[in-house]
Amino acid sequence: MSSPLDGVVILDLTHVLAGPYASMTLADLGARVIKVERPGTGDDTRAFPPFKDGESAYFATINHGKESIALDLKNIDDRSVFEALLARSDVVLENFRPGVMERLGYGWEDLRIKHPRLIYGAVSGFGHTGPEAARPAYDMVVQARGGVMSITGERDREPVRVGASIGDIAAGMFLAQGVLAALLHRQQTGHGQKIDIAMLDCQLAMLEHAIALTTVSGEPPRPSGARHPSITPFETFHAADGLFVIAAGNDVLFARLCAALQLPIAEDPRFKTNPARCENARLLKRLIEAVTLEEGKQHWIDLLTEAGIPTGPIQNVAEVLQDPQIRARNMVVDVLDPAGRPAYVAAGNPIKMSALADPDTRAPAPSLDGDRAEILAWLNST
Repeated sequence: MSSPLDGVVILDLTHVLAGPYASMTLADLGARVIKVERPGTGDDTRAFPPFKDGESAYFATINHGKESIALDLKNIDDRSVFEALLARSDVVLENFRPGVMERLGYGWEDLRIKHPRLIYGAVSGFGHTGPEAARPAYDMVVQARGGVMSITGERDREPVRVGASIGDIAAGMFLAQGVLAALLHRQQTGHGQKIDIAMLDCQLAMLEHAIALTTVSGEPPRPSGARHPSITPFETFHAADGLFVIAAGNDVLFARLCAALQLPIAEDPRFKTNPARCENARLLKRLIEAVTLEEGKQHWIDLLTEAGIPTGPIQNVAEVLQDPQIRARNMVVDVLDPAGRPAYVAAGNPIKMSALADPDTRAPAPSLDGDRAEILAWLNST
């Protein structure tokens, strides 16, 4: 079975998360990813815990199936190798601060002349244009500045960071999308292009309801905890033994919820429409919980599921990894060690395609500079 990106070579200079997440996605789609790392230390995440047998699980689960070569781009011999790699690559990815690649002589304007078919993907905190392009940024900075932290957490409490590194991950996802679009464009035109992804831009792109609320009402939304600010009931509810979620996203589902809970309020003007329910969300929550507190959460999840109402438990990560639906979708995979033994557990590929193999293992993450001989032999093979 072939993969969509069979034959596509990605020259990956990125490190930590945003860029490596993009190249991991492209590798899962069949691309060959050659990771260019700093001699001696390599990707920063090689030093990130947790460790197993002296190796970083963080690094392994984001960089599985890639190849590694260590190059100092200020060294003349290493530059020769890098330039040979550029000539054989379809895409180059980097996540340096704007200007670094230009100072090395490998900026987009230089590369587009020498390699007109090359696709150049860059991800940075603030992008390559604008008055603050040169500023450094991490996930925390763009979550804060991009508005996401302002709507995350409990009302009247301090803002909190989203638990997953969505500043990096969203940027990596958009970078991968840009690369795929650029590959299609090149197929049509024969020309590569530059992709400029700013982590800050990607945070704004995820504020779909917050932007609408702000621009229509004139007031920015505040944190609302687990509750959706525009749909009710759409939040957590207490059962006798803990919390679970109900997401009755329209009037039909709300009527079913009332029937299932034997709550005679479906026609009550305070709750009959979604805008009315949003106005009376606190009262509605109390009325629902007056019922749900009588039984355990699994009772209500089973009952509401039978009635066709979206609901579910609040699972921790250990529970998620054992979830039968997650397992059935092959979303928990083993990353192998160099001897072919399962060494780490990683998330599977969420892109399920009929012509794309979906194995339950992943090739090992590379050791630093571990593929030098094979890469040099490949460069010398033509």
